Amino acid sequence: MVDITCSKNTVTAKLKGEIDHHNAPDIRRSIDSKCESFRPKTLVLDFSGVSFMDSSGIGLIMGRYRQISYLGGKLEVVNVPDMLKRIISLSGIERLGVLK
Repeated sequence: MVDITCSKNTVTAKLKGEIDHHNAPDIRRSIDSKCESFRPKTLVLDFSGVSFMDSSGIGLIMGRYRQISYLGGKLEVVNVPDMLKRIISLSGIERLGVLK
């Protein structure tokens, strides 16, 4: 699912396993809750442990982008496996400038 850590001004969510319509809502709630209480300048979504993602993963990224922007911070999406880069590219998320 997701391991969330907080440091100085950053919340890092290390995603694991599959992101689909079954587990995306729980992941979203966990990340949003931590961001609401910690108010980070940067939210990092680390995809290094993700083995599968459907459109729910795209929604997860977009929603966290909106939320962290609303809080005055920025989003970074890091360590995206090659097998997921195509779905992210097709979604247009690259244009947001969040992929690192």
